[in-house]
Order: sequence, then C-alpha cells, then structure tokens
Amino acid sequence: MNFIKKGFLRIRFVLVFLCSLGIGAGQPSDASAGMLEKDELTIGFIKLTDCAPLVIAKEKGFFEEEGLFVTLQAQANWKVLLDRVISGELDGAHMLAGQPIGAALGIGTKADIITAFSMDLNGNGITVSNDVWALMKSHVPLEDGKLVHPIKADALKPVVEKFKNEGAQFKMGMVFPLSTHNYELRYWLAAGGISPGYYTATDTNGNTDADLIISVTPPPQMPATLEAGTIHGYCVGEPWNQQAVFKGIGVPVVTDYEIWKNNPEKVFGVTRKWAEENPQTHKALVKALIRAAKWLDEDNGKNRAAAARILSRPEYVGADYEVIANSMTGTFEYEKGDKRPLPDFNVFFRFDATYPFYSDAVWYLTQMRRWGQIPEAHPDEWYSEAAQKVYRPDIWLAAAKELVKEGRLSESDIPQTDGFKPATSEFIDGVTYDGRKPNDYLKAFKIGLK
Repeated sequence: MNFIKKGFLRIRFVLVFLCSLGIGAGQPSDASAGMLEKDELTIGFIKLTDCAPLVIAKEKGFFEEEGLFVTLQAQANWKVLLDRVISGELDGAHMLAGQPIGAALGIGTKADIITAFSMDLNGNGITVSNDVWALMKSHVPLEDGKLVHPIKADALKPVVEKFKNEGAQFKMGMVFPLSTHNYELRYWLAAGGISPGYYTATDTNGNTDADLIISVTPPPQMPATLEAGTIHGYCVGEPWNQQAVFKGIGVPVVTDYEIWKNNPEKVFGVTRKWAEENPQTHKALVKALIRAAKWLDEDNGKNRAAAARILSRPEYVGADYEVIANSMTGTFEYEKGDKRPLPDFNVFFRFDATYPFYSDAVWYLTQMRRWGQIPEAHPDEWYSEAAQKVYRPDIWLAAAKELVKEGRLSESDIPQTDGFKPATSEFIDGVTYDGRKPNDYLKAFKIGLK
C-alpha cells in the first residue's frame, strides 16, 4: 500500500513539473519541480513529546507536499541516534540542542553536524521520588495554603545533606552529557547551593567535587528506574515527568520553563557533508518542519489534542494520550491533583521557536565550559565563531522565504535579528545572560568554572 501511495505521489509531482513548463497550469514549489537531490529519507527520533514536528510533518502530509518520502525510526538512545546520523544510516534526526555543538568540539563523539531548525522551546521537568518529596516539602514556602512555585533546589539541599550525613549517595538521572537536561539539572542544583560536580580529563561522568551523583538514563526508562530506587530523581522531557504522576511514583517539582523561560530544547541535525550534497532536499525538510511547527501552535493550540493522540501511538511516543495531553494542552501537573496552567510549557512555533539563534548555541557552550566539558577558557569571539559553524539560520531563512512566497507564512513570522537574542535575566536565579558576553555570564556564578 505504501508503494502504491508513493507511485501516485510521484505521478502528481511529474504533472506539477509539467505545469511548470507551461503544460497545464499551477504554481509548483521548488521541491515539486524535481529539484530534490534525494526524496526518500530515513529520519531518527527519540520517544519524547518534542519529536512532534517530525511526526506532524509526516502525518499531515507536509513532507509529501514538499516532495519527500520520509520514514521515521525510533532510536534506542541519543548516542545510537548520533552514531547513525554520522554513519549515514539516518539522513538526519531529532537531536539534543547540545549534541551538534558538542560533536563539533569533539566532546564525546567528534563529528561535523549542523542544524538549521530548532524543534521547540521548553518541555522538560525535574521529578523526585515520593520519599524525597516528603522530605523536601517542609522546606518549600507556602502562600495562601499553596506551595510557592517555582520550587528551588534550596528545598532539596537539606535532603542531599541528610543523605551525605547518613553515608548514602543521592543519585539523579539525566538523558545524556550534552543534553539540555544535564545543563538544566546542574543549573537548578547550583542555584540552590548544591554542587553537581565537574567533568575532568579523568572523570567523564562529571562527578568530581559533587554533592550528589548524576548519571545517564534513557528517557523512556526514567520512571521505571525511579520506581526501582536506582535513582532518587531525574530531569527528562515529556511525557516521562507526567508519567511519574500518573503512576504515583514521583513528583515533578520544577519545569525548565521555570528554570529558564523559553529555553531552546531540541534541534533537527544533519551532517555538514549531507547538507552540502543535498541542499534542496535539506531546504524542503526545513520547510515541512516549519509548517508542522506552525500547525502545532496555531489558533491558541487548537490542534494540540489531535497531536497528543497521534503522538500516543506506539510507533511514536507510545505513552497514554492522557499522559501526553497532561502537559501538551496548556497545563502541567506537579504533585498529584496540583494541576496548574502552563500554556507555554511546550512551544513549537511561537516566540520564533524554529529559528536557530546563535545565542542559544552560545548558552550551551557556556554550560560546557562551566562544568568542565570545555577545559580551557576562551575569549568571547571563540564562542560566537563556534556557534556559527553549527547553527545555520541562512538555511532556515531560505526555507522560510519560500514559504512566504507560497503564502504559507507571513513576513512577520521571520524574525529581524543578527542571530542573537536580547539579554535576559528570566532564569530561576535571576542571573543575566547576554550571548555576546559569555565570559561575563560565567563570572556571575558562585558555582562553576570561570
């Protein structure tokens, strides 16, 4: 059936191409005019809510309308995903925003990966076990009988100290050393006076001088690992925080939106070689993904429930619809029954979410330096140059301008920027971040390398 469908679609593209030559009528896109270098693609993803732009681009036909026949393949973990992009088994993939940057620097796996599309903003949370929450709760301030949010790591500090005094290790999970989750978890802990540890030449786990142990756990395994008592808490993307609530095994205490408002989370990555060999195909991919992101956010999220149902299917995220919808439709549930409005927890298009800002890449570089993954100090210019080698807004702009020409985007959807966002202090600790001054930013922290 899939073969037959592809045959019909190919006939349609040929007819549109003929129209472009004056045989018939029509206004074809570049993709449908036969300019693609490659039209059958295999793209990898991890079973998380923020794979949504890929899933929606496929399920709503946006890939096909751009002339692409895409197979989506779930991957076991982030390392396997990256390795398969490098080897060419995957044409591209849903990636952690820090992965292409870290790969360019040779942190872990050395590779030349670029990104021209940011997949989302926010979407992560930090969850602790019920036992840990019971110990934390008395240290969280109340207002009108309700817990004051955001909950800071100040409330976790006495719990970590209790473990230490009793000769036990407090353990937390995150998904990958170059993940937003790792840096958000470390940021939150350090803001509360807890040292998350440092990476050194001899400590690739990043636990040197740490007050607790942080280790890697694949996202879908987080709830089971917490329930087994192997870890006492974790930082992960959805739906695996809400899953802990539904299973009654843990409490999400803070979201990344509260740690850093509208932080970049995932990107779509390809090798530089692939991008250079397939420029029209790459642009068509970005066009389809921009369209999917817009669909996900349009009309105040009217499509979110439908998206959650699609994502719940076993070949995609594979979690219950109710679990996915709990955070994807404008709310977030913390302690069981404590559901609060959080309309910007998952953002796919609004706030220029799809644009690959250099300043986002620079932030990741500052955290790699802060925790020792980048062992030497560098001038501000180095950070900017490193970001511009990986983040490619020029490709995004080419795709977006075609969409404007086709009437699928408006001019106002294209940000007027040099690639750097304005300075912001919308972090849980109030520290100001200016992507043009990364060293000043690093100097502002009490805990971390300068």
